Amino acid sequence: MSRWLKSGLLSSLVFLAACQQPEPVEEPVDETVEPELVLPDQLQLIPAHWDALRDWQSADPLDGISAFLRSCERWQGWADDRPLNPRAEWAGTVGDWRAACAAAMLAGSDAASRRAALEAAFQPIRITAIAEDETVEPADTGLLTGYYEPFVEVRERADSEFSQPLRRRPDDLVTVDLGRFDETLAGRRLVGRVEGGELVFYRDRDEIERQDRGDVIAWGRPIDVFFLQIQGSGRLVYPDGHQERAAFAAHNGLPYRSIGRELIRRGELERHAASKQGIERWLNANGPEATAELFAVNPRYVFFQTQPLTDPDLGPAGSAGLPLTPMASIAVDTSHHAHGVPIWLTADLPELDTWSGLVVAQDSGGAINGAIRGDFFWGWGSDAERRAGTTRAQASWYVLLPTAVAQRIIDATPPA
Repeated sequence: MSRWLKSGLLSSLVFLAACQQPEPVEEPVDETVEPELVLPDQLQLIPAHWDALRDWQSADPLDGISAFLRSCERWQGWADDRPLNPRAEWAGTVGDWRAACAAAMLAGSDAASRRAALEAAFQPIRITAIAEDETVEPADTGLLTGYYEPFVEVRERADSEFSQPLRRRPDDLVTVDLGRFDETLAGRRLVGRVEGGELVFYRDRDEIERQDRGDVIAWGRPIDVFFLQIQGSGRLVYPDGHQERAAFAAHNGLPYRSIGRELIRRGELERHAASKQGIERWLNANGPEATAELFAVNPRYVFFQTQPLTDPDLGPAGSAGLPLTPMASIAVDTSHHAHGVPIWLTADLPELDTWSGLVVAQDSGGAINGAIRGDFFWGWGSDAERRAGTTRAQASWYVLLPTAVAQRIIDATPPA
C-alpha cells in the first residue's frame, strides 16, 4: 500500500482507482492469509531480450493479444499526449502505443506470425522490485494470487436459506474524485457521507445491515454473498435459469479486514487452512449466528449494480472499464503500473505446473499492492473457482513496451 494511503484520515476513506476510469472491481483476492513481511516496493525496469521469456518460442499469445486490442479500442478516443497513467510515467503516452496497437491488429492467423508481429513492435523489459531501505533484499519475483467470477444462486424474496441481501449503492454514499481538485491526485478518491455539511466516514457493515441501506437486488446464501463481495462481481442465477451480472458499484470506504486472519487469530483455523474453501467449511459447521458475528469483523461493505449478461464468453469489467479475459487479464497496483500494458508472466499455477503466457493489466484491487504483486483472472465456473482458491505463487514479470518507449528506458539505464 502506498505511503499516501497510510496517513491520517485518508487511510480509511481513500482507495486507489485507475486514472479517470470507473470504480475498480473490489478486492479481487482470495481470503488466503499472507505473512506480514517488509517487501521491496519500488519498481525497477531492466532491458531484456526475447530469449529471456520462458516458453516464448512455443506459446500462442492469441488470448493476450485479444485482451490488448480491447485496450487499444478504448484508447482510440484519447489524445496522443495523454499518459497511460501519470503515476507510471515509464509506460508512456497513448500516442506511443498507436503503432503497437496497429501491429497487434495485424498479428496474423497462427502462433508464429503472432509472435513475430509482437517482436517487431515491442521490446521486453524485466520488472523487479527494490526498496529504499538497503537492508531489504531486492525481489526478482512477486506474489501472484487468483480470482474468478462466481455463479451465485439467488431468489427474488428472502427465505430461511436465501437470507442475505445484495444491495444497490445507497443515495447517501458520496464519492469524491480528488483529481478534479488537484491533477496530481488523479485516480484517488474519498468515500463517505455528508453530515452537517462535512464529509464523514460511511456506515460500517453492521450499521448498513441494521439500517437497511440500499435497495435489495436479490437474496442469496450469506456465505455466497460475502464471497461475492470479496470477488467484486458475479453471475446471479435465478431459479428459472435466468442470469444477470452483479457488478461492483461502490464500497463504503472503510478498511477491509480478512475473516481468514481473524479465524487464525482465534485459533479456529490453521494458517494453511485459511483458504476460501477452508473458511466456507468453518462457516457451514458453525451456523448462522457464528457466520453473522464473523462477517461483522470486516467493516467494509460492497454494493452492486446489475448488468445484462449479453455475452457469456466475456468476463466482468475490470477497473480499466473493459471486460476481463480468462487467463489473459491481471489485476495490478496502479500506483506502479498502467492499464493496458501487456505482460509476459511466468508462475507455477494450480493444475498447470509452470505456466507462461501473455496477460494484460486490466484490473486493480485494494489488496493488490506492490511493484510485482498481481492477481490472475481465471474466468468463471467450478474450474476457475478451484484454481483461484489455490493460486499462490511467485511470478516473474516482463512488460512488453512499444520500441520507442522501451528505448527511452534503455537509454536511461546505466551500463552494467
